[in-house]
Amino acid sequence: MTPAELSRTVLRSVRGAVEERELSVPVPARIVVQPPPRPGCGDYASNVALQLAKPAGRPAREVAEILRKRLAGTPGIDRVEIAGPGFLNFTLGDGALVTLVRDVLAQGPAYGDRSAGNRPVADLVSADPAPVGRVSTGRASAGRPGPGARAAVVGEVLERIGAAAGWAGRADGHPALVPVPDDLATLTARLGTDEARWILLRPAAHDPVRVPERPVQRESNPRFRVQYAHARTRALVRNAADLGFLSEPGGVGAPAAAGSGAEFRPAPASAHALHTLLAGHPSVVEAAARLRAPDRLVRHLEATADAFFRWHDDCPPLPVGEQKPLAVHRARLALAEATGTVLANGLRLLGISAPEHL
Repeated sequence: MTPAELSRTVLRSVRGAVEERELSVPVPARIVVQPPPRPGCGDYASNVALQLAKPAGRPAREVAEILRKRLAGTPGIDRVEIAGPGFLNFTLGDGALVTLVRDVLAQGPAYGDRSAGNRPVADLVSADPAPVGRVSTGRASAGRPGPGARAAVVGEVLERIGAAAGWAGRADGHPALVPVPDDLATLTARLGTDEARWILLRPAAHDPVRVPERPVQRESNPRFRVQYAHARTRALVRNAADLGFLSEPGGVGAPAAAGSGAEFRPAPASAHALHTLLAGHPSVVEAAARLRAPDRLVRHLEATADAFFRWHDDCPPLPVGEQKPLAVHRARLALAEATGTVLANGLRLLGISAPEHL
């Protein structure tokens, strides 16, 4: 279940409460759900009850309880809890994770990219989707000053993100950027194409660009960490093939104890955290386009890579030692493969390579 799907589900519960006269409020056009501000508060949270309390003339927690009862038992939602003054916290069931993984793998390069259906597959899976030669170097030409390396790269990436989000032609102009003194050709020669683009795209528009002396190929470098996470997902797929099994979405929790009546234990918190980030990828692309802020996509990829490594440590996708491949390994491999898809799609929008090996 993606944030958009959950938002529509909550909206239907509000509409139902109004139609059955449990609430007397105008039905909002949309409802915002987002990851909670701290761990332990479910997968998503919404303040819809607080927003409806005043027009309803009722306490927010009372409104929240009306909606909670309507949402309880909804397929894909494991728990709905009321927190604080009336926030609704949602914990998704493992079935929602399985459905998401299946959807990501089915859509592939088109996940989070509405323009993908209009481009050849070769363009979607290219390891170098935006060679540096295709954008302005930032130098002056024909007697006019160049836009600067940062503006050139940001402008080109915003066009791609805008098309992916369905915002092409709907947003004019580029954000006011703190410039960098070097032109793009100089940065590329010094850092390499991927690192040069990353350091230009990572800061928010009002923040300065910090140019390193040289690229660092270790996990302390966020760009390397994201590319390494993608390469790791691809290595898992290759290694699984060598062991004779493929991915199949399913439960990623450890096998349940004998006699428990369940096949798997519930997915750990690290799996739910990764699920939330994968599900939020299309919304992040849309927000980056709407706010003219490619740095939002950069930070999302960093968070996704970090969540993947935490989950990978909790739930190894490959059998260990003499262990035979089980259904849980196929399911974990599918989640890893879906993570690689999201990382590759995001890197492609930024014009940065998604290496198979690193």
